Amino acid sequence: MLRSMYSGISGLRNSQTKLDVVGNNIANVNTYGFKKGRITFKDMVSQNMAGATGSSIPATNIGGVGGTNPRQVGLGAQIASIDTIATQGNLQTTNRTLDLGISGDGYFTVYDGSGTPFYTRAGNFYLDADGNLVSSEGYSLIGQMYIEVPQNVGNVPSGEVPANVPSANPTVQPGQNGVAVDPQDRKLFIPSEVTHIQQLNQNGQITYVVAAQQNPPVPNPKLKSFSIGQDGTINAIYEGDIQPRVIGQIQLTKFANAEGLEKVGGNLYTVSANSGEPQELWPRSGGSGSVVSGTLEMSNVDLSEEFTEMIVGQRSFQANSRIITTSDEILQELVNLKR
Repeated sequence: MLRSMYSGISGLRNSQTKLDVVGNNIANVNTYGFKKGRITFKDMVSQNMAGATGSSIPATNIGGVGGTNPRQVGLGAQIASIDTIATQGNLQTTNRTLDLGISGDGYFTVYDGSGTPFYTRAGNFYLDADGNLVSSEGYSLIGQMYIEVPQNVGNVPSGEVPANVPSANPTVQPGQNGVAVDPQDRKLFIPSEVTHIQQLNQNGQITYVVAAQQNPPVPNPKLKSFSIGQDGTINAIYEGDIQPRVIGQIQLTKFANAEGLEKVGGNLYTVSANSGEPQELWPRSGGSGSVVSGTLEMSNVDLSEEFTEMIVGQRSFQANSRIITTSDEILQELVNLKR
């Protein structure tokens, strides 16, 4: 059979795959945080008809024969790569506090029910019945929670804190200005109320979380409002508060090769062998981007570009089909030589 027919077949396959990539891009033009794909091609191995020869012309005398180039016939094309283009998408204003866009590098980290981490640029988060910050699929948003302790307690030792929080028995580390850090609980949540401290045991362990700002104290103050800063800090105002209190901070994750992340559906990515290890950073530090509350990152798909690529893919498919039909006509003529 003619080599050109098989070359045409490889071109048809590649053109179809190109249209598949373009179609997926167009389908996700309104998907929050979506990163478009791009396909590239390379030629397949070439068949040598004749090898190259070197020159035999003497350096000082006239005579000899010059060198010749190799004569090769290509055998078609193949896919070189299907890339994920991780450029920044436009931030669309929603004026919803829990809609979070990232301006710059980094991904939100969410954990599923089994504790597996995933990464996403889609920042439409929600509060569940327990006050946990979760994605649209119920995956927990990861960061760092802070627990407020009254200033007059003095140094806060590490200890057990059975508090009005979803986690059980978090360990508290000493903090500054009445704020202690809970390093064990990385799931972010916004308590609907804060319980006053009632006692310290003989080892200095806190048995209840506190709302320290009120004077006189408000019993079990309820949450009034909250906001999220560009550095990822979650600021909440409870009944009787004079000023907002920092109750937690969102964490971002960077990768040496973000385009090497593997898509797993649901606007989620997972680590691959070529993405590099995840680097957990606070927003606006270490080269990570800032968190913009009240916005969502749109898809970075450009429709005009995609329709142009669709036309290119369609014409490429047509041209390769003409190669096959032309080769078929030639074969038909060969068959007709024997009548």
